[in-house]
Amino acid sequence: MDVSAAVAERRSESAQHDEQILDAYSQAVTNVVEKVGPAVINIHVQTAGNPNHPDPRQRRGGRGSGSGFVFTPDGFILTNSHVVHNAEKIEATLSDGRTYPARLIGDDPETDLAIIRIDAPELTTIEFGDSSRIRVGQIAIAIGNPYGFAASVTAGVVSAMARSFRTGTGRLIDNVIQTDAALNPGNSGGPLVNSHGKVIGVNTAVILPAQGICFAIPSNTAQHVAVQLITKGHIRRSRIGVAGQDVPLHRRIVRFFDLPAETGVLVTQVESGSPAARAGVLDGDLLVAFDGSPIAGIDDLQRALTGERVGIESVVTVVRRTEKVDFKVTPEESRPRDVN
Repeated sequence: MDVSAAVAERRSESAQHDEQILDAYSQAVTNVVEKVGPAVINIHVQTAGNPNHPDPRQRRGGRGSGSGFVFTPDGFILTNSHVVHNAEKIEATLSDGRTYPARLIGDDPETDLAIIRIDAPELTTIEFGDSSRIRVGQIAIAIGNPYGFAASVTAGVVSAMARSFRTGTGRLIDNVIQTDAALNPGNSGGPLVNSHGKVIGVNTAVILPAQGICFAIPSNTAQHVAVQLITKGHIRRSRIGVAGQDVPLHRRIVRFFDLPAETGVLVTQVESGSPAARAGVLDGDLLVAFDGSPIAGIDDLQRALTGERVGIESVVTVVRRTEKVDFKVTPEESRPRDVN
């Protein structure tokens, strides 16, 4: 075989390999959509006007829409708080066109999550995945109803983890997933799923006019909040007044201080006058334990700061440069727009 023929053969093999990869990717996305699509809900809401609200749109009230997904056979649906907050009337339309009235079970503006419920037979449900196992670069598929276009599918990758951002209302949301799977108004509340069709996040926001910078609330946070909303209808939290992000800990730090986890929370902001500020916690501290329990990430810290902690002196353990330091801190009740 001459050189030109050999080169042509290698190019043909390479093209076939690339085609196989693209076919596998397409098949993976198609399989996920077929599995998950029937559980995605189109939500329509009617809101009452508030004549005293400074925003003219809020004074008028009106109709809105968003997405959600069924996660239990008896009709519990997870969506965003901002989709259903203050709604007078909620309707949920299934992928097969059936429409049912929905009632609000619980609402948590601090995580932008809410639970609604419908009474309907033969519901398809979605399983939750473990968001702590997400890796940057893995496939992320979003399904929702942007601008009323039902069951729209976009695909991309997980761009980053453990982001924090403030919404347009000033609410701070920690530990969110960043993805480039395109989101638009109406996608809010829909699922972000992995290549196995399991929910890894709840789509919540997009930064405009930027393209490809979208955010989702991790599934582990969503499950924790959902359980409390279903059982109690609301979430009472305590706070110490820090904002932070998940970070890996250097192996030498883990070994030297005999830490049980290889990750912690980097304190990026300490609110002035907060319990943490009064205790002496500083920006840049690595928070590794709360009352003796390991803190491997923001999720652990949020789970530790329950309503029962309000007014109870606790111990926050941080690594500061070459020292491990304990601070006595007394959590206070969390208010909307608070940091942790």
